[in-house]
Amino acid sequence: MPESHFKPSIFKFMKDLAANNNRDWFKQNKPRYENQLKEPALCFIMDFGAHLHRISPHFRADPKGHGGSLFRIYRDVRFSKNKSPYKTHTGLHFRHEAGKDAYTPGFYLHLEPGSCFVGVGLWRPDNPTLKLIRDKIVADPGRWKEAVGGAEFQKFFTVTGNSLKRPPRGYDAEHELIDVLKLKDFTALAPLSQKQVTGPDFVEEFSDYCRTGGTLVQFICEALDQPF
Repeated sequence: MPESHFKPSIFKFMKDLAANNNRDWFKQNKPRYENQLKEPALCFIMDFGAHLHRISPHFRADPKGHGGSLFRIYRDVRFSKNKSPYKTHTGLHFRHEAGKDAYTPGFYLHLEPGSCFVGVGLWRPDNPTLKLIRDKIVADPGRWKEAVGGAEFQKFFTVTGNSLKRPPRGYDAEHELIDVLKLKDFTALAPLSQKQVTGPDFVEEFSDYCRTGGTLVQFICEALDQPF
């Protein structure tokens, strides 16, 4: 039987970090971070690469320790009232080859005690990108429905994201998909249990989620004229 990438200790570490979110504690417990979180995550990224390539060759699983698919644990506190220096969750983002940051179509794995999930789509696109996606929905609403309306997709994923209170300027307020056009994020989430995450077959299971949710990612790539 294959060995699990993630052990229950990853969630114990994150709980302890949440209770002791300061530099002194982290310095003393950095070996735990390296052994229980960072190294397993990088191994997972490496092993997921072949699965991702079969879903689409245009997305990257980059196991570099810095600047790759694993988000940094250090928070950017410059513009935040919360000055806690460390994130109490782990994020893995498998982005499109055309993008260089989190604001790029991709697949996402979120690990946090009591809140694990798979994310697909595009988070916080800029206004020109938003317009391209909205225009694609208006031009071909059937294609949008196909992307997010399949039985497998709806079994696992829920389309979600921040939304405008009013219809976006330049779009018909009576459009059949006006609630979709109001979205500012085009993402879908599928919840995971910690038992799933720590299971021996999780890399294959995560791949299945990404393949199912890939219909939304493919739609976004089409709207942005990017290959899938």
